[in-house]
Amino acid sequence: MVQVTPTHRRDVLRTGAGIVAGGALAAGCGTGHAVRPPVPAAPVRSPSAPPPEPRAYPGRPAQITHGPRTRPQVALTFHGQGDPALARALLDTAEQRGARLTVLAVGTWLDQHPDLARRILDGGHDLGNHTQRHIAVNTLPEAQARREITDCAARLKRLTGSIGTWFRPSRAPAASPLVARLARAAGYPHVLSYDVDSLDYTRPGAAAVTREVLAGARNGSVVSLHFGYPDTVAALPDVLTELGRRGLRAVTTTELLS
Repeated sequence: MVQVTPTHRRDVLRTGAGIVAGGALAAGCGTGHAVRPPVPAAPVRSPSAPPPEPRAYPGRPAQITHGPRTRPQVALTFHGQGDPALARALLDTAEQRGARLTVLAVGTWLDQHPDLARRILDGGHDLGNHTQRHIAVNTLPEAQARREITDCAARLKRLTGSIGTWFRPSRAPAASPLVARLARAAGYPHVLSYDVDSLDYTRPGAAAVTREVLAGARNGSVVSLHFGYPDTVAALPDVLTELGRRGLRAVTTTELLS
């Protein structure tokens, strides 16, 4: 994986945005970026505010793949691991454009970069649990699967005061019945899945990431993306621009379902 340091993070974004623009034109995503009024920034959460806890959404399934199709909102959800400089670049870009993200963090990543848990929350984003070691949790025996969930929850609790608002299984788009039951027992009423897969983890290039997201995104979509990939950093500006052109606002999953 290409390593990006904070000192040249802006160069990655600038270069990637140009690459994505060319790819978007080839894919028929538009003929240029229309001038739009500035998007008001979503409220940033006060560092002194109590940390958000998981909540139940009556009428919603145990495994949530999307939000209401009647509102022009989407949730961009990120599997949280990888180079912290790339994570900060994505968070900065989102906040500059008034977007808010949902980050499902891996416990070992939090162990290595504990400051990022608070950075995510203080930026107004959702933070959740993506297991402790990011292994195929659905294939594990019950005791091991439980530890993957509860160990990550404990990291989040220690760092933020909350176990996080969401749980997403690692190495699978949906939880097995056993893992869904263990997640509920750990305090997560719902498993967060998705209906749009960006495929950014295949390293297809920024333009391809942009095409995948925009091909599937519609009212209520939950999009799967990843920290740790330069393609994703480069794609995000054009993704947000095109979503805005379509009238779709990028919000946290909590806001999407509220």
